[in-house]
Amino acid sequence: MHLSDLTHPNQLHALNLSQLRSLARQIRDKHLQTAANSPVGCHLGPGLGVVELTLALYKTLDLDRDKVIWDVGHQAYAHKMLTGRYANFHTLRQKGGIAGYLKRSESRFDHFGAGHASTSISAALGMAIARDRRGDNFKVVAIIGDGALTGGMAYEAINHAGHLPKTNLMVILNDNGMSISPNVGAIPRYLNRLRLSPPVQFLADSLEEQLKNLPLLGSSLSPEIDRMKETMKLVTAVQNNKTGIIFEELGFTYVGPVDGHNLAELLDAFELAHGIPGPVLVHVVTVKGKGYAPAEAEQVGYHAQSRFDLATGKPYPSTKPKPPSYSKVFGHALCKLAEQDPRIIGITAAMDTGTGLTKLKEKLPDQFVDVGIAEQHAVTLAAGMACEGLRPVVAIYSTFLQRAYDQIIHDVCIQKLPVFFCLDRAGVVGADGPTHQGMYDIAYLRCIPGMVVMAPKDEAELQRMLVTGVNYTAGPIAMRYPRGSGVGVPLAEEGWEPLPIGKAEVLRSGGEVLILAYGSMVHPSLQAAEILKEHGISATVVNARFAKPLDTELILPLAEQSRLVVTVEEGCLMGGFGSAVGEALIDADLRVPLLRLGVPDQWVEHATPEEALAELGLNSAGIAERIRDKFQARFPAGSLGEVPLVG
Repeated sequence: MHLSDLTHPNQLHALNLSQLRSLARQIRDKHLQTAANSPVGCHLGPGLGVVELTLALYKTLDLDRDKVIWDVGHQAYAHKMLTGRYANFHTLRQKGGIAGYLKRSESRFDHFGAGHASTSISAALGMAIARDRRGDNFKVVAIIGDGALTGGMAYEAINHAGHLPKTNLMVILNDNGMSISPNVGAIPRYLNRLRLSPPVQFLADSLEEQLKNLPLLGSSLSPEIDRMKETMKLVTAVQNNKTGIIFEELGFTYVGPVDGHNLAELLDAFELAHGIPGPVLVHVVTVKGKGYAPAEAEQVGYHAQSRFDLATGKPYPSTKPKPPSYSKVFGHALCKLAEQDPRIIGITAAMDTGTGLTKLKEKLPDQFVDVGIAEQHAVTLAAGMACEGLRPVVAIYSTFLQRAYDQIIHDVCIQKLPVFFCLDRAGVVGADGPTHQGMYDIAYLRCIPGMVVMAPKDEAELQRMLVTGVNYTAGPIAMRYPRGSGVGVPLAEEGWEPLPIGKAEVLRSGGEVLILAYGSMVHPSLQAAEILKEHGISATVVNARFAKPLDTELILPLAEQSRLVVTVEEGCLMGGFGSAVGEALIDADLRVPLLRLGVPDQWVEHATPEEALAELGLNSAGIAERIRDKFQARFPAGSLGEVPLVG
């Protein structure tokens, strides 16, 4: 069977091992071809590692009834191809195409959306409980990676499931020793011991030797011996398992470890697990990047890839050099500061490569902490460090810091602890879609008493804000910055001056329109001012720098002199920077027209950042058009000499 002929995953039921292996090769080929030629890039290593796991599991299920819940979603590419999306798989992560993560609205086989880690067991248990209340009998399976297993939510769910011995639930632990980077902590070390110590290998080998010694039979039973060995290993592991004792003590029947690339062994393990009542955990050992040598050899680099030469595995050279990314500038500057101040500690939640902390990790390992996928712990850990005089710098993506909101308030802000939050990927992130867009940090941080909230206009100002944050001791402070390359301004190697807290700067003086731009929207706003000038509208452009405290000493007098005040931000409008300005105008009783530009009350779907910003009207042309339309509607031609509407 060719993969293109598969119209329903239940067709796998009729296939033999040889046919399943053929499909495995086709899935990997399609995945690799898509990744190598994708205009937006895609995840690679995670999906390559679970091809056999997916095929074997789906062969043992009735997917018209049974439900599979994948943790995160970048390991579910084989799932997408087997559930009706093969023909359109080449559109992965592109605007209007297949989402890079699971999405309930995309397929009836996507039973739970996921872009963040550690959610699958909770969701699957909820479905199993609902099933039992209705008196149904379908199977529920959660697939979670060992990286996601470092997240506390996974253990909350395991703890609950183990308390329900009559609730049938299968959890498959996809254990490849990795999240994006190698996993850290005691749990990964425990799993490594399980991985390296098959529970009943001696008994299985002993059985093989005894059967081989039987007259007339031993030489003719090789395939049968192999199958009996695997079955005996599994059955004995269930009946007399000591290696999986942690899971057993938590109320799960432990099966494994199972070779995640051996289809026969996987089929036996899943069939066995389906017949065990109550919560069951099947430990499957896989190789991230399996089947593509470059991805197996460099598992961190090939977690996700932009377009590359499939023959060599090397990325295509860029057509023109780009400025360094904000993450790279951040990592370099933090390393410089940490060399001068041993109190500075960089903290990441399994994202040292993404946040730019790899340099700190390599150069000053004693000043670097990776807590795994555990954002809540990262924040409270930083709070404890701050209590004892260290200067913790918590580098977490904007979307992931949402997971630690209570810790930010309860453990850091109420106690006025000097923890510095550095929020990478703030604003539009592109092809990862709604689960990863960093739209809400301005709103969710600005409302917390005592929190300072700032954003640099470019990579040089990021250097100065980094010094500002490290030196700030009055309480918590946060800096947001976007994904991708900076704007290309000159960078200083050291000697960065801190910024005065709560002070903005005027970058362009005009008159009729006051544009207050925040962070990544400063440079597009300057370009928009040039476009407006061509239409006879002059504009003052202010780099706000701080959403909190807001520089009302600068902003209010300028607003009073303007016909229209415009705020521009790459974040949600509700409760964001524009709301802060609106509140300040109301509090000062200034009745000047206000236009707030940002992300409206909607989810931003996957597309390139350029496509998303254009659709939101947050590129220079869109900003200029919205301002011109508002200004001309408010002040038609011939009325430009009227007195501004101020209180």
